[in-house]
Amino acid sequence: MRVIAGEAKGRRLHAVPGSGTRPILDRVKESLFNIISWDLPDARFLDLYAGTGSVGIEALSRGAAHADFVERAGKAISTIKRNLREIDFDDRATVIRRDVFDFITETDEQYHLIFLAPPQYKGLWADTLRALDRRPSLLAKGGQVIVQIDPQEYEDLSSQNLKLVDQRTYGNTMLCFYAHVG
Repeated sequence: MRVIAGEAKGRRLHAVPGSGTRPILDRVKESLFNIISWDLPDARFLDLYAGTGSVGIEALSRGAAHADFVERAGKAISTIKRNLREIDFDDRATVIRRDVFDFITETDEQYHLIFLAPPQYKGLWADTLRALDRRPSLLAKGGQVIVQIDPQEYEDLSSQNLKLVDQRTYGNTMLCFYAHVG
């Protein structure tokens, strides 16, 4: 696992010990960042279910101003902090050990890009998207919520504040892009 582009290009990232996380594949990460590249400069990035932190770190490497990483597993938190420290991005990042739903309910921050890749086959992506829909102020005007799931998990979600605007499938990984309605 590595940083693909930007100021930390080629730097290796540590994986979370054990099998509790599923890092994004390089080809999917490259495609994701090709799609959102225009939105990254000076953006505030939120990485929910952050795992190793590789997506938020890639965002920082490609020009995001700040990234918040939300994760509750202790091994993942340690790995994110280690990766940020070794790449020297810890001054542009905040690592938050919290339940994602508590964080969404309680934070007053606003983000340009929100990425979520929760544990698979538990319905967490849909529940998280619904929670974000109830807090439209978390997403800056023109911002996007990006969901990484297995295509078998996908369901069309009616949403009051978020609308599916793009969807891409790469093997057994689907990326869904949501934006504010209206």
